[in-house]
Parts: sequence; structure tokens; C-alpha cells
Amino acid sequence: MTVTLRPATEGDLMAVGALHQRSRVAAYSAFLPAEALADPTPEAMGRYWVERWIWERDTHRMTVAERAGAVVGFSHLGPDDEDDPATGLLNAIHLDPAEQGRGVGRTLMVDALDAMRAQGWRRAVLWVLRDNAHARSFYERGGWTPTGAEREEHIGTALTPQLRYTRLLDA
Repeated sequence: MTVTLRPATEGDLMAVGALHQRSRVAAYSAFLPAEALADPTPEAMGRYWVERWIWERDTHRMTVAERAGAVVGFSHLGPDDEDDPATGLLNAIHLDPAEQGRGVGRTLMVDALDAMRAQGWRRAVLWVLRDNAHARSFYERGGWTPTGAEREEHIGTALTPQLRYTRLLDA
């Protein structure tokens, strides 16, 4: 069965939140404590996306990947608040854990980069957890390189070091 991409709708956001939580637990459990990943719940993560949608729907783009009518992945992008107006920020690519290694993440990344080019952005940036070797490898295979910038953000109770990556958006 093939995967199709489409713009997210408000009706997708609870499913996106549940998927986001499953994805985080699967991807981060090797290096974050279980209690840090226990909150938010899938429902709370859905409510987070509903609230975020209200404020960002005009300036950001969410794309969902569907297989057999179910949301199996999503990407979220928007302008980069920390840089120049010619730079877009890839906020997230998350997959249902069963979709790992099936090309859905790559399809979402290619789509996101095309959307950034269409916005007129010349460069893309993202933040990735330093200890998420799988994600770092995925982005590096996609042409992203670390900038040397670092930050720390909380995931639940855990303070997580993150690295900034960038890539040019060729025409």
C-alpha cells in the first residue's frame, strides 16, 4: 500500500499528537528516562497541536503522510525566528514507529524542502537531539550539516542537548 502526502487539517491534529507521542517514546527511550517520556499523554500532545495550529496555521505548514487512511507521519515547518528571513525552520518530522525504514521520512523531508523552496527560502535549519544518532544520520544523509550551535530544552523532566543543522535549498 502506498503512502500519500497531503496538507494537514484541523481534524488531523489529535491523530498527529498521538503519533508524535508514540514517535518520541520509540525514538528517545534509548537515551531518555521513561518518566521524561510519560508526559505529555497522547491526548495532551494532540491538544498541544490543536493550540499551536490556532496560532501558526497562516505562517506554518504541516503535511501528513497517510497509509490506508491512517496518519503514519507528519512534517511541520515555518519561518526561522532566529535567523534571516531567507531561512526556513524544519520544526519536525515524526513517523509512526512501524513506518521506520519504509521511506516515509525521506518522502516527508523531500516534500518539506520543496515547500521551503516554494516559500523563497534559500536555507533551511532544524534542531535535533544530540543523542538521537538515528535522526542525525537521517538528516546527514539528506544533506544537512551541523552548524556548531547548541541549546538545551526540556522533554518532560529531562534537559536535552540539541544541535542545529542546516542545508542550502538549491533552486
